[in-house]
Amino acid sequence: MYRSGIPACKIALVTGVALATIRYHLGVAAKQDRDLRAEHQAALPPPAPRITAVGQRNLDDILAFHEAEGRLPVHGRSKRESTLAEWLTRQRKDSAAGTLSPTYAKALDTIPGWRDNPTKRDTDAARWKQRLAEVTAWRAAGNDWPRHQKTDNQEERTLGVWLHTQRIDHRAGKLTDAKEKQLNKVIPGWRQGRVRRGGNSYGSGRL
Repeated sequence: MYRSGIPACKIALVTGVALATIRYHLGVAAKQDRDLRAEHQAALPPPAPRITAVGQRNLDDILAFHEAEGRLPVHGRSKRESTLAEWLTRQRKDSAAGTLSPTYAKALDTIPGWRDNPTKRDTDAARWKQRLAEVTAWRAAGNDWPRHQKTDNQEERTLGVWLHTQRIDHRAGKLTDAKEKQLNKVIPGWRQGRVRRGGNSYGSGRL
């Protein structure tokens, strides 16, 4: 029993033999078999992963990040995002090794596919969908088309830059048919943008 990883106290409880007696016999057996204690240690279950304050904060931030961005953090975009991406990489390794904290696993499993390493294509696709949704919400709130310059509103500028890029890609023939169909369906009129006085239209960056 001891060789299979069961501690002396539990052996005493199961067999009804005094703990002191169990320890005495284990001491005698260990002198006769030098591998006994090593085999006992090897058979012990791995200790439960410790949940640290930093780990809990990273977990909370990743869940909030995914909720806000619609994607998982990646390296290179900001210092904090890179930190979260590195922490998530370690959790993936722990998951593969079977040592991931059950607390982390339960929370992270609410994010589909988090155990898979995201490719740049996956990240870019998720960001594109997110920006489309944000522009849709911007327009639904009664706003004109967002501008990419001549505005102090950071949200408007971010959305305006994205929309301006879609127009440039469309004129250059770089916008995929699937994306163009999505834009036409969700935010019709995106190519024309704001309307000048007198009836002419212009892009979001010309106001």
